[in-house]
Amino acid sequence: MTSADVKLSAWVHGYVQGVGFRWWTRARALELGLTGFASNRPDGRVHVVAQGPRDACERLLDLLQSGKTPGSVDKVIADWSEPDAPMTGFHER
Repeated sequence: MTSADVKLSAWVHGYVQGVGFRWWTRARALELGLTGFASNRPDGRVHVVAQGPRDACERLLDLLQSGKTPGSVDKVIADWSEPDAPMTGFHER
């Protein structure tokens, strides 16, 4: 990782489970060269964690909020931090 790398944690609210949202998110993250995961939460949200260059993470966040995702996103709450230990790949959990 470079010093410009960040960690994006995004909680996606709406109709985002059972519609291919995690798969779609994984595909976009891999296109952007990010590592991390997208995970269904028991309350119906999807938790997205992505690590990599800040501009790529910001682009992923823009895509999550674009209205062009599977399902229907009501809102996305994002948190930025320093990256954790390096991850490999981007996984659906």
